Amino acid sequence: MAGLSPFGCGICFFLVSIMQARRIARELALLSISQLPATQENLDAQSLQNVVVAAVRALTSEAEDALEAAAAELKQSNDRLLKSQTRAADVQSARTMVTEAIELAQTAINRLGVAIEIPETIQLANQNDVRSYALEIVRTLKANQDEIDALLTQALVDWQLNRLAAVDRDILRIAVTEMVYLGIPDRIAVNEE
Repeated sequence: MAGLSPFGCGICFFLVSIMQARRIARELALLSISQLPATQENLDAQSLQNVVVAAVRALTSEAEDALEAAAAELKQSNDRLLKSQTRAADVQSARTMVTEAIELAQTAINRLGVAIEIPETIQLANQNDVRSYALEIVRTLKANQDEIDALLTQALVDWQLNRLAAVDRDILRIAVTEMVYLGIPDRIAVNEE
């Protein structure tokens, strides 16, 4: 960002914060959609709040699982390295064991990277504006799901909406909800998904 004034950097930071908050609200909405009751009548404000809380808990559980998996992979990596020193019959088998240990360590590092992002996501998910936007997406989507599904069915070429994976279908529903009902420009709604 060379050449930007402090004011310009502040605007960039503000815009990134808005995009990140909106992304996290979408993630909360996506996690919440699968937990909603099948009919609109069974959906009240309190049950909707509970669904969003459950989504935040799912994110927390995901972080814990990632950390546990990373720890197990690091232990396996360490075991492979020790075996390469003590049990390798020749140089080639030792190399193979070391390579496997390195791959396990890399996988563990990648998991840790994901786990490190999750507390920030959870912290942002607990902000009122993020939760409010997630709730607005879910409420609007549920209230207009038949129309949203009809729009998606029209847009799909040689494919059926019910054949899409549930996550893919819900991501498309969120994008249509934002574009059609919440006034988010299509290039933003689709690009940030």
